[in-house]
Amino acid sequence: MSEPLAYLNGWISASQAVVPVYDAGFIQGATVSEQLRTFSGRLFQLESHLARLARSLAIVGIEPGLPLDELSRIATELVAHNHRRLAAGDDLGLSMFVTPGPYATLAPRSSGGPTIGLHTYPLPFRLWAGKYQRGETLVVPDVRQVPADCWPPELKCRSRMHYYLAEQQAAEISPGARALLVDAAGFVTETSTSNLLVYRADQGLISPRRERILPGISLQLVADLAQQRGIPFAERDLRADVVATADEVLLTSTPSCLLPVTCFDGQAIGDGQPGPIFARLLAAWNEQVGIDIARQAREFQDRA
Repeated sequence: MSEPLAYLNGWISASQAVVPVYDAGFIQGATVSEQLRTFSGRLFQLESHLARLARSLAIVGIEPGLPLDELSRIATELVAHNHRRLAAGDDLGLSMFVTPGPYATLAPRSSGGPTIGLHTYPLPFRLWAGKYQRGETLVVPDVRQVPADCWPPELKCRSRMHYYLAEQQAAEISPGARALLVDAAGFVTETSTSNLLVYRADQGLISPRRERILPGISLQLVADLAQQRGIPFAERDLRADVVATADEVLLTSTPSCLLPVTCFDGQAIGDGQPGPIFARLLAAWNEQVGIDIARQAREFQDRA
């Protein structure tokens, strides 16, 4: 079977997908990106991810030179080709990114325009397969979320040194823990890869206000699934003490979909076990995509 393909301003083999060291995405971290995944080989929520990509490109002022429908076609063809290399039942992640292109100070004079890249990878299920049963641990580090007057929270980009530092500090506080970032006003926002939800039996699901977070595609899906099942859903400013005293805390993101949080800043959430709201919503997501998400992760967590 032919090797995996990638797209880097044109179709190439995945082994040839190399961004120049003088690209502004490397020099300045000026990269707008989206992460998608497949279910049964089909890209999930592609249109929503492309719409968010377009919004991020508009914020940054990058004109990629390709219309959204062409990016959609490239993404679909790339996944169709590369998914055939997987075992039956396995799935892919897709990374899509755009940079302004060469950074003039370091680049050759003849360098071109924006860099558009797409590549796939087998989903690294080993990173979260066991967390559907045991849950995730969160801590609040000293590192804060980037203020909105630096760049708007809705911008999905790779300029994320603050996430890197926060995760390092979280691991020092509690090995294996993830960082939950707080903004300058003291309100919780998100982790480096996931949106946060708290559940209180008397109020339902609560998300931090979207003005403070990256509005996740998966977060919107959870809101829709909750509404369909009569679970109240609201947005409001949340402080760490509200998270600590919640009946359940959930994380939602594209690769793992939905995970329970069972420990926060050293204290158990609820009884320290994944709760019934998590179970209901994960079952609803399974129904939506036609896959047992947790079972798939367990089955393919040890793939070679």
